[in-house]
Amino acid sequence: MSSTRAERRALAKSGIPRAEDLSQPYPKRLLKRPLFWLSVVMLVVYATLLVLLYRQVVPDQQVPGGRVVGLGTEAIPIAAKYAALTVIPLTVAFLWADRFRPQRFWVWLMTFGWGACVATFVSAQINTWAAGHLSIVGDGDPATGPRAAIYVAPFVEEASKATVLFWLAILMRYQWVSRLTGIVLAGLSGAAFAFVENILYYGRAYRYAAQTFGEVSPMEALQALAFQRGLLTFFGHPLFTAMTGIGLAIALRSKSKVVRVVAPLAGYCCAALLHMLFNTTASLAEGSMLLIIYFGVALPLVALLVVFIVRQEFREGRLIRERLIDYVRVGWLPADDPARLSRLRTRFKALWHAVFLGPATFLATIRMQRAATELAYLRDAMARGLIDQAGLAREKALLATIRTVRPAAVIAPVGRAAYPRLRRRAQQAAPAFPPPTYPGPAGIGGYYPAPNYPGQNPPAPTAPGGVPVAGLAPLGQTATQYSTVDPNWKPPEG
Repeated sequence: MSSTRAERRALAKSGIPRAEDLSQPYPKRLLKRPLFWLSVVMLVVYATLLVLLYRQVVPDQQVPGGRVVGLGTEAIPIAAKYAALTVIPLTVAFLWADRFRPQRFWVWLMTFGWGACVATFVSAQINTWAAGHLSIVGDGDPATGPRAAIYVAPFVEEASKATVLFWLAILMRYQWVSRLTGIVLAGLSGAAFAFVENILYYGRAYRYAAQTFGEVSPMEALQALAFQRGLLTFFGHPLFTAMTGIGLAIALRSKSKVVRVVAPLAGYCCAALLHMLFNTTASLAEGSMLLIIYFGVALPLVALLVVFIVRQEFREGRLIRERLIDYVRVGWLPADDPARLSRLRTRFKALWHAVFLGPATFLATIRMQRAATELAYLRDAMARGLIDQAGLAREKALLATIRTVRPAAVIAPVGRAAYPRLRRRAQQAAPAFPPPTYPGPAGIGGYYPAPNYPGQNPPAPTAPGGVPVAGLAPLGQTATQYSTVDPNWKPPEG
């Protein structure tokens, strides 16, 4: 077996990506990526499941013995607008948290699409089937209504949302460098699931209010439900799925086989338990008890997750700085790089300065920051024993990338960015005056100063070559010149 084949097998075993051949055009390199074709296939699957879910819940369905009223085409656009008010801020917040080692766009897209299309479709089928069986067993007892929401939905929905996390962990375990990665991807899947679920709930409330005669209009019913689900309890699904993401991230960054098995299972069980408690409270608790659980349990859990994310941001910055210092000690990086490349504020300021210096500088700055971050996490994985000698080749490639892009990248931004200046309108030039002469034309003053006048006494100084020096004409009595007097002149006679 050749060394090249052995190296490829070692890289594949560790999950380390191979360096691309940049000499080839980008479309050709894109078509050779397996993840690109996987993304195309998954997008087709997402679209298919979304259409099937639409046909299942939107139009009215004829069933034996009657008709099941659907959501209707009128309610879907209105419900989608209100559901977007929740999912957009959540998505931006999770992407903002993933700043040290942001994932590729296709990873975010696949995760969001899975939660919105696959997880919702699978959960709708299983939950509907389970609710029907539990209702039949209960002989129509109203107490059997919450059973599916309490005992079935938490496990089904958390499993369907978290499945994409396990697939991504298998395909790109090298990119799972921190617990922030698990929280961000899990949060995106949970937010997308909540987005589609809210559309179904809002549309159902709108259609029900439109078909019943009461004091509440369809818009008022939709807005009341949107206030409860979209504002008061918007954190539900992202919070639950984040537990699975944290457990999976712990497993991927641990060398222990026991931790690699137990941590994801513990995270999933924690997510299902929180989901079960949430559904139980929403189904059974009322009045003051509901307020106590909301303010005493739910909001503190959200606050703890936010504090955990903020602490992880600082922790990742320290990790990058400490690992890059290892390369400073051996002379492979300048002494100032660890501090500059581990501070989010400095990194963002460098990108902001690079924006106004041209596309080449901006791309070089992005490549510089990504290469330095990946180098730090690679060093940490090698120190933990997660990656063997196969990481040395990737380490050399990252160091070569840093040396190549450093001259064009912005690393230590100083002062203000090079903002483009608005061009002022050119002012109209003043009209040109004729050159000064001595003693000048008729009138007071004439043109002063003036060059030398022939015959003046004393003569004005001249420059080399005999050229009169302007502005040095004589002043006073010597400057006065009189015309010749005609002695025969006399006043005209009467």
